[in-house]
Amino acid sequence: MGKSVFIAEKPSVAQEFAKALKVTGRKGDGFIESESVIVTWCVGHLVTMSYPDAYDPALKRWSMHTLPFLPQQFKYQVIEDVKKQFLTVKKLLTREDVETIYVCTDSGREGEYIYRLVEQMAGVKGKKRRRVWIDSQTEEEILRGIKNAKELSAYDNLAASAYLRAKEDYLMGINFSRVLTLKYGPAVASYLHEKRAVLSVGRVMTCVLGMVVRKEREIRSFVKTPFYRVLGSFGLPAALDKESLTVSAEWRAVEGSKYFGTPVLYKENGFKEKKTAEELVQFLTAEPMEGTILSLEKKKETKNPPLLYNLAELQNDCSKLFKISPDETLKIVQELYEKKLVTYPRTDARVLSTAVSKEIHKNIAGLQNFPPLGAFANEVLAGGSYKGIVKTRYVNDKQITDHYAIIPTGQGTASVGRLAPLAQKVYERIARRFLSIFYPPAVYRKYSLHMEKQGEHFFAGYKVLAEEGYLKVASVQRERAEQTAIGNADASEAVSASPGGKDLPAEKDSEQELDPGQDGKAKALLAALDSLKKGQKLLLLSLEIKEGETTPPKRYTSGSMILAMENAGQLIEDEELRAQIKGSGIGTSATRAEILKKLFNIQYLSLAKKTQVITPTLLGEIVFEVCGASIRQLLNPELTASWEKGLTYVAEGSITPEEYMEKLERFVALRTNGVKQGNNQHLLTPYFDAAAKFYKK
Repeated sequence: MGKSVFIAEKPSVAQEFAKALKVTGRKGDGFIESESVIVTWCVGHLVTMSYPDAYDPALKRWSMHTLPFLPQQFKYQVIEDVKKQFLTVKKLLTREDVETIYVCTDSGREGEYIYRLVEQMAGVKGKKRRRVWIDSQTEEEILRGIKNAKELSAYDNLAASAYLRAKEDYLMGINFSRVLTLKYGPAVASYLHEKRAVLSVGRVMTCVLGMVVRKEREIRSFVKTPFYRVLGSFGLPAALDKESLTVSAEWRAVEGSKYFGTPVLYKENGFKEKKTAEELVQFLTAEPMEGTILSLEKKKETKNPPLLYNLAELQNDCSKLFKISPDETLKIVQELYEKKLVTYPRTDARVLSTAVSKEIHKNIAGLQNFPPLGAFANEVLAGGSYKGIVKTRYVNDKQITDHYAIIPTGQGTASVGRLAPLAQKVYERIARRFLSIFYPPAVYRKYSLHMEKQGEHFFAGYKVLAEEGYLKVASVQRERAEQTAIGNADASEAVSASPGGKDLPAEKDSEQELDPGQDGKAKALLAALDSLKKGQKLLLLSLEIKEGETTPPKRYTSGSMILAMENAGQLIEDEELRAQIKGSGIGTSATRAEILKKLFNIQYLSLAKKTQVITPTLLGEIVFEVCGASIRQLLNPELTASWEKGLTYVAEGSITPEEYMEKLERFVALRTNGVKQGNNQHLLTPYFDAAAKFYKK
């Protein structure tokens, strides 16, 4: 019986396979071999696509005459730095005594591509080939993956999409970077007073650049608008002869108000000019100084635990909480994965599979030994809430492609304390999010108070956390505040702006949060609110004018940019809305952090490390203008997302690789020839000037 070769993507992963398979034989240079098994590894990519001069030495020189460059057969070569390991792997894969090859590279498109290139260059023939697909590196999961390994051919469509992704990036990068450099490089170099300028563009990176530049220009063109709100302080009956206990209510121009629908309003709860607000205050100071309760609504509101982490969500949270880049987050979670602490990180899914949900008690049980969360894990197991998880929104096989969400494996928790402090924090975030789904929703009591005085209307809203639910396990105090606080009418003097620079709804401006458990006065206020009735009179103690101004759109942070890329440029914080447009992202969970990193490295974008805020550089804006005047499609998130969607269709078998390649070559040729035929370089200087004025020191 012939031997089996297990080939992993990295040496550390190969070691885990060797342990699981009990391979204790001789250790060679780049492999481990026992009587029946050989374990070997790549070191990331061993093979890459050849540069154009490998096709023809003349192509080393950039020239308009050799563009577009569209080879009929693509060439590949071994990466020189890792040639020794490639030769080791090649020898093992082609040995006569090797009967079966188990492909154990990372379970995803890129991992598939890494192995297929090695097999192609090694000239492997006549071997049985099986694909090991795993979601964590625990011994149990490795052995399950080996046992259930499918024929490699079952992943041929995935491999085809991987080859096409590489060809797409290659053809667009080579052709568009060369043609734009040749056409516009001299003008850019001259403007920047440089000897030469190479313009680097790509399918995804240029689209991301466009998103950042457009956002920056929105902010620059934003004009702050002042507005004036009127707030009334109403005394509660229970407190009139005791310590002052008041309700702060906001005036709004609803139907019945003399200002309703008039041009003096900025919006329903504010005036354009202070003098109008002063007129209202003067009008309302007439006797009697009291308001009548028109309605008092009391209701419960529930907030469900959020969906589990995928890589994009985790990168966004780590950017906000720990001020680290998506690239740093990926490195940390990859380390956690390789130490068997969490499941596969490069995933887009935020749910579990049915199969995993049936065994989820094992993951929970492992967290009993993790001190920060051991008590919560015990509580979940004792209560049995995990048993019904399969019927919830947290389990959905249809929302999973390659891998389910990132969760703790439950193994190795004793080693968490030996991790770097930041890695410990990231692990705890993942574990808290995981345990949250086994807890009930948080429940709030909401009070909405509507009062009238002299035909004018005041509104107040209060929100009280009645039942902690999942928040007690999810809670990092700062995060809980972010999740539950909606705003305080007294404290907020500016209306927050949405991504488009628009104001938030007026109702949210006036809703205030109480914490009776921490504040005795809040407890008394809550009791007083409970005692109020419709038609009751409240004493109007004072009126004040609050001046505010609209705020511009927020810049992208490294985390919010990852979410924006996931959703084709739409910065959507609401997770349910994001789920509705799932599948239209640019880049993949495995590549987005690297794309951002490249844009920082080539100095098209700048990253403020302390805040993780992203801004363009002058060079980045100049490249944006060049692309806008030549290949505008590269700046379009929706188009870029459609290419990514096409790769998904190839992986699913919905379209053939040939169909995709035909479309790709036509696009590259058409756009490259369009640039060659253009003659608009001299027209760009005013646009460069318009951007440059924001960068003058």
